[in-house]
Amino acid sequence: MSFELTLFNSSLIPKQTVTEIIKLNDDTARYGLVLTERQAIELVETRNQSLKAAGRIELGNGIIDKLINAFCDSPYISLPNYAETLHELLEMFYYFKNETIDLISDDKLIEFMKTSFDGVCQGSLDLLSGRELDRLARNLRNGRAADYSEDTEEASGEEDDNG
Repeated sequence: MSFELTLFNSSLIPKQTVTEIIKLNDDTARYGLVLTERQAIELVETRNQSLKAAGRIELGNGIIDKLINAFCDSPYISLPNYAETLHELLEMFYYFKNETIDLISDDKLIEFMKTSFDGVCQGSLDLLSGRELDRLARNLRNGRAADYSEDTEEASGEEDDNG
């Protein structure tokens, strides 16, 4: 097996990793979304920086591929914002993987991100990170269900004993 490296911004990136990302264009093109080789290299760099910042390691391309596959059909992603959205989703993923202290699997975290992004967040990365993922992490750290909400508890009819 040959192992080529691409030199970009003083980083060595395995060419196979970039090639695997580019191959996903075959599936995402039907949604009008494609990445250039340069964008794929930049995604790998973002992943590497995010892993380093989070103090994590990862083998292979798994999360980039999973995020691309999960989010490519989102009505809130179009070609002009595709690459930048993927960068932000990658950073969020690793940050919240740590914040949830690994109490949620990679696939479940991505599923939660996608459902929230397309649902209550209506494509807002700020709401996804600042509200939904933050609530998820708090719930998991505190031993509550991932979808627990104090608003839901109040709406379910729990009343104060004073009244």
